Amino acid sequence: MSDTAAARGRAPRRRARRDLTGKHVLITGASSGIGRAAAFAVAAKGAVVILLARRGDELAAVVDEITAAGGTAFGYTCDVTDAESVEHTVKTILDEHAHVDMLVNNAGRSIRRAVHRSTDRLHDFERTMAVNYFGALRMTLALLPQMRERKFGHIVNISSAGVQVATPRFAAYLASKAALDKFAEVTAAEMLADNVTFTTIHMPLVRTPMIAPSGRQGPSQSPEWAADTVVRALTDRPKRIDVPVGTLAEYGSLFAPRLKDRIMHQYYRALPDSPAAKGEAPAEPASEVLVAQHKSHRVPSVAGRAARTALRRTVNLVPGIHW
Repeated sequence: MSDTAAARGRAPRRRARRDLTGKHVLITGASSGIGRAAAFAVAAKGAVVILLARRGDELAAVVDEITAAGGTAFGYTCDVTDAESVEHTVKTILDEHAHVDMLVNNAGRSIRRAVHRSTDRLHDFERTMAVNYFGALRMTLALLPQMRERKFGHIVNISSAGVQVATPRFAAYLASKAALDKFAEVTAAEMLADNVTFTTIHMPLVRTPMIAPSGRQGPSQSPEWAADTVVRALTDRPKRIDVPVGTLAEYGSLFAPRLKDRIMHQYYRALPDSPAAKGEAPAEPASEVLVAQHKSHRVPSVAGRAARTALRRTVNLVPGIHW
């Protein structure tokens, strides 16, 4: 076979790999935020989206909107921290849909609180692990056997760029995400022969209700941007998707760890604990915080625009954004 003919043969295979039409994609935490936006984006690509969330009314609204727009969606009320709930839900899904091709472990819980304020709050760590690690683990382990049997499956884990940065005040949240990162890395190596693959997305800050109690924390992305990233993870199936700040932070940890610690300490001192972390009533309603973050993101100052332009040019030199 000539090189040209071989290239023609590879092209349809690449297109088929990227096509989500008819694929059964299960998304957890789909009633709001990243999960909701991802549900719409994945359904728009022709996938059959199977949506899980605890809040049944909000979940039903998402399913109705997707269906009204011409997509195919099914919703199941499920608490990923409850073993019986996951077992029952997964059994029902497999009975009704035969299989799940792809899983997006999106359901999450975030706590922003300095460790010295958590010395008598072990439950901060237990709660984040229950959702972010053990919840994702339950879903993965429940669906893995049928993926291995079919010799096909892809699992997308929504992690955080903070794992790479080691962002102060997020010890509980980032520890749970780091555990999931390592689980995926080990399992991916074991599953190569079974054609079950993993993508870890190290998400930057995204404007969702989950971050509202923490107050303003700096630049953030929209849920729609995050949804596009999830679609890319499902279609291209890279090992990981990073953002530049995470990659730069990893370089800092390798080559200048003490300098990185000093920088992060200054960040820690510059952005104190939120009223919620101190156990006080927030100065602004959560909805107003999100609106303020959105406006500040959309209308940067002249200095902010110049800084972003310089940052984008620097970022072009940084590898590891999409592996």
